[in-house]
Amino acid sequence: MQLTGMLFGAKLLKQTGFPASEVLGPEASEQDIKELIDRHGEIFIKPVFKGGVGKKGKSGLIGRAKDVKTALREKERLYFAKHSVNDIVSKSNGVTFEGGVPAQHEVYFSLTDSTRYRAPTMTISHCGGMDIEELPRDKIVEVPFDPLTGLKSFVVAHALSDLGAPKEIISPLVQYLPKLWDLYHHYGMTTLELNPIRMSAAKPGALVPVACDFKCGFDRDDPRVARLELPETLFTDDVPDFEQEINQLRTYQGQSDVYVTNSKGTVLALTFGGGANSLVTEALGDAGIISSDFGGNPPFEKMREVARICFKHWLPQTNVLFVIGGKANNTDIFVTFRAIAEALREYVNAHGPQPIYVVIGRGGPNLVRGLVAFRDVLEALRVPYHIFAHDSAMSSVVDYVRGVDRWMKAGGRAAIAEGLGLLSVMSANDKAVVQNSLITDADDASAGEAVLRAVG
Repeated sequence: MQLTGMLFGAKLLKQTGFPASEVLGPEASEQDIKELIDRHGEIFIKPVFKGGVGKKGKSGLIGRAKDVKTALREKERLYFAKHSVNDIVSKSNGVTFEGGVPAQHEVYFSLTDSTRYRAPTMTISHCGGMDIEELPRDKIVEVPFDPLTGLKSFVVAHALSDLGAPKEIISPLVQYLPKLWDLYHHYGMTTLELNPIRMSAAKPGALVPVACDFKCGFDRDDPRVARLELPETLFTDDVPDFEQEINQLRTYQGQSDVYVTNSKGTVLALTFGGGANSLVTEALGDAGIISSDFGGNPPFEKMREVARICFKHWLPQTNVLFVIGGKANNTDIFVTFRAIAEALREYVNAHGPQPIYVVIGRGGPNLVRGLVAFRDVLEALRVPYHIFAHDSAMSSVVDYVRGVDRWMKAGGRAAIAEGLGLLSVMSANDKAVVQNSLITDADDASAGEAVLRAVG
């Protein structure tokens, strides 16, 4: 999730006329807070986190107040609150004040593009207010639907009937939930979640669904996102400098998708294609530094800049520079390989020789020209390398990379450094490892011998 909470959620829901709880931002005055309490009787104070930060309630990060004094005390407690989920620490910057919505029924609702059904999918439960993972399977249902027709009322009605939802909530939900498809579809969203939707008795004799929490994710390459005029700062919190630099280059021609998987990894994989990205990321595990997809036939200048950024952030810790992809249909291999090689040459010219090993596996247009250009640069820089044929099994290539990485960690990196005359980068322990390291894996030993031959 890239956006969470009602501060912006209420504004987005207003686009389609879906009711939302009344919310004030961190700039609200004491008088504003008092009037909000007078209107609703009770308010909730929630910290503002950028990005999708969950489990705030269970961590005691939601305050309640029925008077201004208590509200201000909760504001002080939560304004810069820290929240940890799965070793990720987030820090809030402000709070919202949200009017309470009395209700007997709470509903969970989400829309997402399902890879299982290959279609947009509605997930709904009449037992909202809980984490979806905690709900028993008979209390929640997933329903795929046709994107050409959108989310229709009968889809919602049938789902709620199958769940055995209370009859009094079905009619208002059938009227209002299809509105959310317009918000999801017309503004470039990939996920939209409301939990809870509280069924308020605001209108005499009828319940009205009121969204009391909001989460969504966007396809940042979809131009429809710009219609919402959201501030760019919403998408930059807690994103590493590396990802921010790469994301500035994102275009339809070569999207440059990256994600840091392990900032302490030792294999820098420049991957082309979604299938290659999935296989390589999973197979490398903790050894991989980034998960990447640089496909889409990027032009020379863009690919060189992408590689330059990757090298600037990660090459000093890299054992293996891994350039890998399937057989391309339209990506010009010569252009992309020449760009990567040029970026590597520029880095070495600026920072000196690097004790790395390069593995290349690729297929596609102008492959031979691309390999020759890459090879010439590597040999001029005295960088050891191994090139796999275009019909090599990608899993075998990844296994080879893992073997080289293990050898590098067992003393190979220091051996390459010594062969390149980089004595200054070798510690006494590194030199001892070069002389005494024992490599028991046959593939690792073979890779190590190839490296030593390459550096003379």
